[in-house]
Amino acid sequence: MLNFKNIALRRGARVLFANSSFTIHKGQKVGFTGANGAGKSSLFALVKNELHLDEGDFSMPPNLEIAHVAQETPAVASSAIDYIIDSDQELRHLQNQLKLAEQTGNGLKQAELHAALDTIGGYTAQARASRLMNGLGFTHDQEQNPVSSFSGGWRMRLNLAQALMCRSDLLLLDEPTNHLDLDAVIWLQDWLCKYPGTLLLISHDRDFLDTITDHIVHIEQNKAELYTGNYSAFEKMRAEKLAQQQSAYQKQQREIAHIQSFVDRFKAQATKARQAQSRIKALERMELIAMAHVDSPFDFSFAKPEKMPNPLLTLDKVDIGYGATSVIRQAGLSISPGDRIGLLGPNGAGKSSLIKVLAGEMSPLSGTRQEAEALKIGYFAQHQLEQLQLDESPLWHLQKLDRQATEKDLRNFLGGFDFQGDKVLQAVKPFSGGEKARLVLALLVYQNPNLLLLDEPTNHLDLDMRHALGVALQDYQGAIVVVSHDRHLLRSVTDQLLLVADGKVQPFEGDLDDYRLWLAEQKKGDEKAVDQVSPTVSRKDQRKLEAERRQKHKPLFDALKKAEFAVEKYHNEQRQLEHQLADPAIYAESEKTRLKQLMARKIQVDKALDEAETAWMEAEEKLDAAKG
Repeated sequence: MLNFKNIALRRGARVLFANSSFTIHKGQKVGFTGANGAGKSSLFALVKNELHLDEGDFSMPPNLEIAHVAQETPAVASSAIDYIIDSDQELRHLQNQLKLAEQTGNGLKQAELHAALDTIGGYTAQARASRLMNGLGFTHDQEQNPVSSFSGGWRMRLNLAQALMCRSDLLLLDEPTNHLDLDAVIWLQDWLCKYPGTLLLISHDRDFLDTITDHIVHIEQNKAELYTGNYSAFEKMRAEKLAQQQSAYQKQQREIAHIQSFVDRFKAQATKARQAQSRIKALERMELIAMAHVDSPFDFSFAKPEKMPNPLLTLDKVDIGYGATSVIRQAGLSISPGDRIGLLGPNGAGKSSLIKVLAGEMSPLSGTRQEAEALKIGYFAQHQLEQLQLDESPLWHLQKLDRQATEKDLRNFLGGFDFQGDKVLQAVKPFSGGEKARLVLALLVYQNPNLLLLDEPTNHLDLDMRHALGVALQDYQGAIVVVSHDRHLLRSVTDQLLLVADGKVQPFEGDLDDYRLWLAEQKKGDEKAVDQVSPTVSRKDQRKLEAERRQKHKPLFDALKKAEFAVEKYHNEQRQLEHQLADPAIYAESEKTRLKQLMARKIQVDKALDEAETAWMEAEEKLDAAKG
């Protein structure tokens, strides 16, 4: 149990939060949310004993094994898999002791150490580390590569694997998805759902939080407050608390009205029906969550592009790669106004390379790239942040784009991205990653493109900014091509998915849940069966066969999801009942009737949880058996 009582933390003279009290119980999975700089990471530092409270008390049980992701990775020569196993210090200690016992011929000590290793799973450590590396996107061949051979992003994945490898009671993860692609995010999500310890998770990925967490600690207006339920439940509760902020709510409603007007204009036109349906689905979601973001500091939108030629951009029989190596072969793609395309595919399949070719930043190895004369591309990628002039201000960057605009107009525009007051005149160099990403997005929006190419645009952005970006993209009338590990963004702004895999770019028949199933099939080796389809089968028929295979497994996958939900539901209720029964006040004579009710419900929930867990295991077994 982690107990925070009337705590206060300051950063210099600024109060992060004060008068905050909440308790986190064993086994809970708690998401920490709030604007960048609100104090989420400072709370983690407090738990790790790296910071001390300015006021209040914090306590937790002694001797807790705490795991967290190291921020630095030494450029050591040891292999990647050994580096991961090193995180289990008890295992390494026992292994060293065993070597010493073997050298001295102490048979009794050897027997004791072998038993101890077996108890902690020491003989499966290599296999567990290998599975972690595979799940996080490493190939089998990379396991023996030295840590020093990996780039910064991949070293962060190694650090994440180290934290997962540790047999911990408490796991702290601070934005673990930032360096991951969608495939690894889905794998990590499944792993964390089954993690038996207590999890504290900082994330700005709505779907990730929704699936994993059972409580949310939200920090705003200098207070940290605990909510029961996942992120969607938190949004609804917070929306109710903010309902009286009517003027701000009306501003959000105007943004939604922009999207509704598009639907009203185009839903009857066959050429626009798909885009209209996409916005209708997003509206259903946004109307539920808009109130939870009424006090967002972000307020921006894309202007209508001046020209919209059709097609905007085409690729014909294009090979994409580096040197003599092609990662994509004979790709064809035509992008028209209103297209909203999401790119899916395994890491290294060529999604970012395809975006670069579309942006004109990389030449195809062969084939043709044809752009319309009035094409105006807005391209966002992580390296764009590095192209900012670090000694210059946000205002300077915008003035460079538009020499004729007044400073007042530019300040008003930057205010929509939460660059206020003196911030617009400060040098970019000390800005956080999120602030730099917001500035690059502001520059992109200001240029009024008719084709947006977005490669992981939400990295470093907090939930409010992601929400604002999603709203703005919904109302955007140009074409969009996006790569993102943020599934909420993909669902809300795209209506067409393309799969980049096995050297091809082709339509993906299904949704993101189907893609998760497709990934599972790939890991089971089903890609071999797809590759062995007779060459006489047409591409259309092959896609049909793949869709039928996914559809065949979908009921089993749905049953598994239903069982997982039931386990989480009853597990949460069980913990709540145990918490109530642990309160001495419930055993007072005046509470006798309520005590009986709680105990009766506890018996019911315990039985229901057992049944749900049995159903979960059976569903997993059936799905595994069906996939071979």
